[in-house]
Amino acid sequence: MIGAVPALLALAFLVTALLYASVGFGGGSTYAALLALSGLDYRLLPLVALACNIVVVAGGSFRFARAGLTPWRRAAVIVAVGAPLSFLGGLTPIREATFLTLLGGSLVLTALTMLIPVGEGGEGGPTRLARWMPLTAAPLGYLAGLVGIGGGIFLAPLLHLVRWHQPRAIAATASLFILVNSLFGLAGQLLKNGPGLFGQALGAALPLLLAVVIGGQIGSLLAARLLPPKWIRWLTALLVLVVGVRLLAGV
Repeated sequence: MIGAVPALLALAFLVTALLYASVGFGGGSTYAALLALSGLDYRLLPLVALACNIVVVAGGSFRFARAGLTPWRRAAVIVAVGAPLSFLGGLTPIREATFLTLLGGSLVLTALTMLIPVGEGGEGGPTRLARWMPLTAAPLGYLAGLVGIGGGIFLAPLLHLVRWHQPRAIAATASLFILVNSLFGLAGQLLKNGPGLFGQALGAALPLLLAVVIGGQIGSLLAARLLPPKWIRWLTALLVLVVGVRLLAGV
């Protein structure tokens, strides 16, 4: 349980937030997996993970918007498709074994996704597949609400591969996608489980929320300047892969 290892778990959350924020993501699936390995009631995992996601990406989304990097009209279409499905995912009942299998599988896919080279997405103009990218937001949004991830870590590589926009615009879109999906997924989880369970999760997770605030700020402001972004992605992928495999091994 959280109370048994508060310092160690909080440190793990801080490092996760630092690594994810430095490459523009929230880290929700890894938070949920760390909580699962700690023995927390699986029904609480998406609540805590989505709350941590919101804390980590809110600042990044604001900075992207303030810098004029968010392509609002194009991003709005993707977000509008994903958000309702994230809400439905949050509402969907799920058994513990199924939840942990989906979560572990999501982590392994996340690790592989982070190893995809990130090129200059805007070079040469968008491919023919770029117009269909909003359709990918539907399954990603549903998965976000169901297991407590944001979905942006899967969306961003797809946008890069089809040269949907410039790299920083893609990062801004992925950050906004994570933020909105996390808000809608959390709303669905609250309706499914009731505010009492959320209060229980929030009370247990306050040190973890503080840890991701600190880690997220360090990651978004400093980490990318201290290490090459490629190294940070590899470190993050390794962390995610280890946690995902360990989680699947215990299902």
